[in-house]
Amino acid sequence: MSKTNAIRILEAHAIKHSTVSYNYDEDELDAITVSEKIGAEPEAVFKTLVTMGDKTGINVFCLPATTELNLKKAASVSGNKKIEMVKMKEILPLTGYIRGGCSPIGMKKLYPTFIDETAQLWDEIFVSAGVRGTQVKISPIALKELVKAEFADLV
Repeated sequence: MSKTNAIRILEAHAIKHSTVSYNYDEDELDAITVSEKIGAEPEAVFKTLVTMGDKTGINVFCLPATTELNLKKAASVSGNKKIEMVKMKEILPLTGYIRGGCSPIGMKKLYPTFIDETAQLWDEIFVSAGVRGTQVKISPIALKELVKAEFADLV
């Protein structure tokens, strides 16, 4: 496996992590399928969603595979009145990542990032390593500190 930008950043900061690779199918890019393929609890596999707020612009949200982002809660915690998902074609130019491989680590810019508070229930969670087919296992506290995120109720 070649190192992704996210993995290089973790190594440069000497942050304890591990990676898990899996075979993916273009039609199965959802986080629940990823959790099944890597043998992890779906509540510990966090998907990364990119949104646009009416006041703050781009915001990033990480939440468990089994949940959906509550847009009202997301708007509130991010200081917006209204928030909407970024269109799929805009994800790569904004983040440097593609759908199904979007990591909160190593985006083109350090966007305001929010991690669902349930991450704190786990010693380690999984997030994308920045490519389809690889996940990073990391402490939620280490992830929060690295990307300067906040824990929040997002679902």
